Amino acid sequence: MLDTARRVETPEGIELALEVAGPMPRAVAWTVDVFLRAIIYICVGMLLSFFGRLGTGVFLLLLFVLEWFYPVLFEVYFGGMTPGKKMLGLRVINDDGTPIRWAASIIRNLVRAVDFLPMLYTLGLACMLFNRNFKRVGDMAAGTLVVYADSVHEAQQRANTKAESPPWPLTPDEQQTLVNFAERRGQITPERATELASAAGPLTAGAADPAMQLEAYANWVAGEP
Repeated sequence: MLDTARRVETPEGIELALEVAGPMPRAVAWTVDVFLRAIIYICVGMLLSFFGRLGTGVFLLLLFVLEWFYPVLFEVYFGGMTPGKKMLGLRVINDDGTPIRWAASIIRNLVRAVDFLPMLYTLGLACMLFNRNFKRVGDMAAGTLVVYADSVHEAQQRANTKAESPPWPLTPDEQQTLVNFAERRGQITPERATELASAAGPLTAGAADPAMQLEAYANWVAGEP
């Protein structure tokens, strides 16, 4: 199976582990967004049809704005997620893991015209298949990634946990166990994570959140600030 896990370093020097989204979920998300825009066009078009040439002009203006700026507005104001991406659990971020902003979003969406060539995003799909991070031309031009939103949340959650030195020296095996726990915490339920962390005995005794306490120790072992 393809390994879609990627590690990126934020401007603060924190390394995040993210899972890059492949062509299929992105295609489904794009289809959902196209369907939603089509519904808007039909409803607004029926309403504006009563206004003759004025209505036609307004409809064409709306068509232009939605086609080019619908994804931009959602990506900038809704955490990098259009409705389609949100439904598929995807998010657009910058290459360094930071939230996407106006400039990058506008570039990646304007370059869709190139990705569409010669038809139905043939060039964009070809670029994604031959790119390790599944980037289309727009992503390469804007310096963006499309990743699974859950991986962003989990990575940011770990990055926001301050490092704390253990109360006593740990053996190499114990240190490796802590790091393994922190890396896999996002793959298990919070209840199971708490249960496993509580099994550490005196290492997490008295901690309000045993799982977070172990993660703080793991960050210290990993040399994070």
